Amino acid sequence: MKSIRIGTRNSALALWQAREVARHLQNNNYLTEIVPIVSSGDKNLNQPLYSLGITGVFTRDLDVALLNDEIDIAVHSLKDVPTQLPQNIEMIAYLERDFPQDILIRKESARNKEFHELKLATSSLRRRAFWLRHYPTAEFSDIRGNIQTRLQKLEDGDFDATILSLAGIKRMKMEIDYEMLPLMISAPSQGVIAVAGHSDKPEINKILQEINHRKTQICVEIERNFLSTLEGGCTAPIGAFAEIIEDQIRFKAALCSLDGKNCIAVDENFEYNPTENFGEKFAKVVLENGGKELMAEIKSQI
Repeated sequence: MKSIRIGTRNSALALWQAREVARHLQNNNYLTEIVPIVSSGDKNLNQPLYSLGITGVFTRDLDVALLNDEIDIAVHSLKDVPTQLPQNIEMIAYLERDFPQDILIRKESARNKEFHELKLATSSLRRRAFWLRHYPTAEFSDIRGNIQTRLQKLEDGDFDATILSLAGIKRMKMEIDYEMLPLMISAPSQGVIAVAGHSDKPEINKILQEINHRKTQICVEIERNFLSTLEGGCTAPIGAFAEIIEDQIRFKAALCSLDGKNCIAVDENFEYNPTENFGEKFAKVVLENGGKELMAEIKSQI
């Protein structure tokens, strides 16, 4: 079989993720070739992500390359992938989740400030809303770009701290001080590398299934079904995190208003049953308890 062409964004973190998928495939004796593709999301670093007007801003160009047979598979940070996929594209494999958490990184001058005093740089509606839930007077600045760009903007900018994904820091092996943020609920499927394939390539998709981590797949499908049922796309302030603990699944999730004042949360433990759509089930609980009105309010404000 010829080399499997692995499409990826061309940032340092995305290339690391593609190499990780390549490593798993090479361990199973398959040849691979990495094909970097510049995404529209990477080209526009000045607008906040939620103002770009579409979901899938970081995956669209890889989708096109996959459909045009320029690549055989596409590697994504799963939290960037819309829950509605283009026709003929499907998620085939998920690598084992490593670090799902959000972390706080401060500049040195803000080392001694309390959380409620910090001026934060983040363009994530989820991170803003969950922070405001606890610290309602907080001020924010928008910030975009890869990890290195954001850390440089933190040093140069008029703000005290930023919130990043721990997975990125760990994968880039960055020696940097950070603080855990238990007040945050991660974005659905945060910390997961996923591989998309073309439905017309069953041979390659069968190979991909060999590297799939089933427990991660179970958890992220619950999280993404929750997101999909709320119709949140990639921009609404929605957190969702499932983990398998012994023979139970713990699922924590919340939908918050943009100002953090109204949050509808669920926290459930249950036994997994592959025939039941737990993400949809718990999203409906949220929708029936004021979530429907809250989603309409959020959409009207964005």
